Amino acid sequence: MIIIDGKEFSKKILEEISNEQKEIVERKNLRPAGLAVIIVGENPASQVYVRNKTRACEKVGFYSETIKLEENISENDLIKKIEELNEDNKIDGILVQLPLPKHIDELKVINSIKPEKDVDGFSNVNVGKMVIGDESGFLSCTPYGIMQLLEGYDIDVDGKDVVVVGRSNIVGKPMAMMLIQKGATVQVCNSRTKDLSKKLKKADIIVVAVGVPRMIKAADVKEDVVVIDVGINRVDGKLCGDVDYEDVAQKASYITPVPGGVGPMTIASLIKNTFISYQRKIY
Repeated sequence: MIIIDGKEFSKKILEEISNEQKEIVERKNLRPAGLAVIIVGENPASQVYVRNKTRACEKVGFYSETIKLEENISENDLIKKIEELNEDNKIDGILVQLPLPKHIDELKVINSIKPEKDVDGFSNVNVGKMVIGDESGFLSCTPYGIMQLLEGYDIDVDGKDVVVVGRSNIVGKPMAMMLIQKGATVQVCNSRTKDLSKKLKKADIIVVAVGVPRMIKAADVKEDVVVIDVGINRVDGKLCGDVDYEDVAQKASYITPVPGGVGPMTIASLIKNTFISYQRKIY
């Protein structure tokens, strides 16, 4: 069994970007890439994610702005702020931290970001490009990070049977489409799928993102399965995934830990998308 180390893999990606960014700034005397992160309200988990993204910008030498807005901000005022950032030449990527307060239409807000600055890859334009395989768009960061891990560990998905457990717009749906683009045969399930265990036992690769602690057990999977655990849950003060790691690791050929697996790759993918946006503007 091989542990897929997302922390170490993401570190390499950030180092490569940092070196290239430094060369552009010093040798070509150009401005650094810029990322703006908007956070609405005081959600503790969102605040942690935003801090991690800001630290990643610092590591690679990006300019970063964190814009903190009140919980009761109107949808129109939030969109006005995004429109200002759309026209700000020092900003190459805009990220609105989700979830947003219930009185705000998330999709409307996301689609107000210019597609070329939508480095989260959530807008209708970028999702549409992802579905048809148009590489000029940006891929959603978490599934994009997973695809990089699979490639980095030489796990070929072409012709493989893959089960994606979870159907969210952030992970499940784009994950399925990216795998299909690479030739995998994909079945999308969820926590209420009938005979889920029977479907999982046929899978060569399983990607789980449902938010149910330790839902997948060794009895649900076949020998030598590849397991990608996107879940982050807190149980008795400790983090765990949607997969019972200790149990499933006995049968898996590759498995991601929680924490230290997929999470770091999500941030690395965000930084990578921002750098791509920046390069498209300066070259």
